[in-house]
Amino acid sequence: MGILSARPEPPETAEDPLARLLAPIESLPGLRKPELLARAAGGGRVLDLLLHLPERVQHRPVLRGLKQAIEGQEVTLELRITGAPARGGRGPWTVPAICGADPVALISFSRATWAGTALGRAFPQGAERRVAGRLKPYQRAWQLELDADPLVEPPHRIPLWQPMWPLTAGLSWRNMADALDGALKALPDLPEWVDGPLLKREAWPGFAEALRALHAPQAQAAEAPRRRLGYDELLAGQIALGLVRRRSRERPGRALMGDESLRGPALAAFGHAPTPSQLQAMAEIDADLAAPRRMLRLLQGDVGAGKTLVALMAMLRAVEAGAQAALMAPTELLARQHLRSFERLCGAAGVPVALLAGSVKGKERRRVLQGLADGTLPIVVGTHALFQEGVAFKDLGLAVVDEQHRFGVAQRLMLAEKGQAADMLVMTATPIPRTLLLTQWGEMAVSRMEGKPAGRQPIATRILSQERLPEIVARLHEAVARGARAYWVVRAITGSEKDDSVAAEDRFAELSAHFPGRVGLAHGLQDVAVREAALGDFAAGRTNILVATTVIEVGVDVPEATIMLIEQAERFGLAALHQLRGRVGRGKEASSCLLVHSPGLSDGERRRLLVLRDTEDGFVIAEEDLKSRGGGDALGARQAGLPGARLFDAREDPDEFSRLVQIAHRDAEALLTRDAALASPRGQAARLLLRLFGHDLSMAPLDAG
Repeated sequence: MGILSARPEPPETAEDPLARLLAPIESLPGLRKPELLARAAGGGRVLDLLLHLPERVQHRPVLRGLKQAIEGQEVTLELRITGAPARGGRGPWTVPAICGADPVALISFSRATWAGTALGRAFPQGAERRVAGRLKPYQRAWQLELDADPLVEPPHRIPLWQPMWPLTAGLSWRNMADALDGALKALPDLPEWVDGPLLKREAWPGFAEALRALHAPQAQAAEAPRRRLGYDELLAGQIALGLVRRRSRERPGRALMGDESLRGPALAAFGHAPTPSQLQAMAEIDADLAAPRRMLRLLQGDVGAGKTLVALMAMLRAVEAGAQAALMAPTELLARQHLRSFERLCGAAGVPVALLAGSVKGKERRRVLQGLADGTLPIVVGTHALFQEGVAFKDLGLAVVDEQHRFGVAQRLMLAEKGQAADMLVMTATPIPRTLLLTQWGEMAVSRMEGKPAGRQPIATRILSQERLPEIVARLHEAVARGARAYWVVRAITGSEKDDSVAAEDRFAELSAHFPGRVGLAHGLQDVAVREAALGDFAAGRTNILVATTVIEVGVDVPEATIMLIEQAERFGLAALHQLRGRVGRGKEASSCLLVHSPGLSDGERRRLLVLRDTEDGFVIAEEDLKSRGGGDALGARQAGLPGARLFDAREDPDEFSRLVQIAHRDAEALLTRDAALASPRGQAARLLLRLFGHDLSMAPLDAG
């Protein structure tokens, strides 16, 4: 029985309707290569196999003669083998045949020593076969190029419409087709969780019907089945986030009220009036802190929007209310950057602040731990060390997490649990498009900051080819002679035969020859002390050029640096390029950013770099990054692909994706408003949907954001 004839068998009489879908792939009868199937599908369950959708559908019409054949056409030929396999020199193997009255040669490019024997068994002389392949003309005749794993079957086994799934090395199309044949048979008919009027309006099939339409197509794949499944995934995410939102609103907290006794002196020491965006964010956070429930708020803003000041004002509000506050950063480099900013402003307010990180040891560590435990240390800045066992707060009222996507959910939760009903503020320096706010951050209240604080300079951005590096180095000599400081960013740390990315160590050696004693090196494999020393030398002006990887993307503040050069810029995401560019333009001098690209830039790569050249608006850049790469890079957690959007590629149709997100958001809100316990028939179906897409109904860890 082939995949085209796959139809569901009656479900097992089990209490759990999802049991067969959540079973391991090995539970399917007659399965071959389960490990490779699991690798290709991205998971080892029958459900993972079913959600491994084909990239396209290949139409292979059946031809019984070649009079109407078209060059390059994918076809299935009915033919008779007229001779034995042969091979001329090192060329391909050929098998002579006839299709109707027209001669045709089957071509195999296999170089295996046993290929001729295998072809002889598959195509014995005089046998009639149906064979799939690509037609190519050759010397007034035709050749049929065979795949590495050719489809040679009785007539009913070669599909007229062939789904083309992403495969992995060692896995054939037939392996995947046979596995999905069994998986579709295990597919139960589940109750409908999509709103009825929406289902009718969009003309969507049911969940099981959509999977069959894609994996066993009877015609060219329509958009409706794929969009139906993509919507299911988005709806599951929105219901899950809605449950968390409701839980966060119901969590008991406490009101943290301030009297401006500490914030006033700190703001005076800051030296600039807060921007309207900063004032708006501070007001929103103050309202949350004053409410008798626990705060869970996302503070998002562009590079240099002034989030640190807003976070510190919130922390000082907690201290004014008699509680403690902690800020957790993903790296010690970033934590120390925050510490330097805090020390100046907190010092003006008479508030002690300290660092707790892996490098803080001995007497200083004991002093910090004691101050947190007895309450004499009201504010602490640190890394993962903050939530380790042995760290106790007298009264943690506010936990702030910076660059929060770099922490696991459980880690953020562990910090919040150091206090009783502690409020939580999470920050990201990456502007987030509205679509991503709904898919990834929907459980949080959001404060969005736009614009730059006073004193930030515009940055002139240019696009140059690597072929102009000699000219760039000559100009850099002139700039260094004037005392300028420049970042030189590359992607790799060391060279590799498999990758032609410029290596930091190689570029450091070359530039050191041009600028003896004036070049530093910073990358992620260095000891923290070595990297800190390199950054310190650059900040103090002892070096003028810092060759670095993206370790400087956040947490590095050198106002005197005015040049950012990013080599092979086309290989970075737009969000990363924008973050790196934000390392300059922080002082009084005019700054520039050079996007140096590899020779032979493609049109798509050039368009992406032109976005950077033409705007400094991080929200515009984030939207473009979402369209070109998916949302992973925008959030810094993955290189591509939207969170919670495995089944619908937003890059193919970003407007449609955004539309479906908006519908799913409204639909989930309406469902939970009517049936918060998901107890109705549709609510029970939604519970199955949540499980299908990996959302635990308890949702407890998501309370950390």
